Amino acid sequence: MLISIKNASALSAALLICTSVAAQTAARPDPLNANAVVPRLTYQSSFANYRSLGDDAKPLSWREANEAAARIGGWRVYAREAQEPSPDPAPASVPVPAPVPQPAPAVIAPPAPAASSATPSNAHQHHKP
Repeated sequence: MLISIKNASALSAALLICTSVAAQTAARPDPLNANAVVPRLTYQSSFANYRSLGDDAKPLSWREANEAAARIGGWRVYAREAQEPSPDPAPASVPVPAPVPQPAPAVIAPPAPAASSATPSNAHQHHKP
């Protein structure tokens, strides 16, 4: 019996997937075996790619920073810069769906005060002599 081309391609695709999955799943070492061979741990510091500022960018003293800001024009210049539009074009606006109305929370009336006598039965009472 001949296999059609469609069935043959589906079968070969399934075999390809199975072999790639089998190649990716390596046998895991037994966690209960103290002598199991495990891959060596490697460590890379978070600071491995750190670049220092160098000598070119020394920090200014607060006086120098204040004098530089005064030369530029003070806080008003910084405030004006903050109000200017950014040079990068804004991304296209994405339509925001209308909010879904939520049901109003149920208003629960406080319990009615219990009918009570003028003085409770266990109240401390003084008797006149």
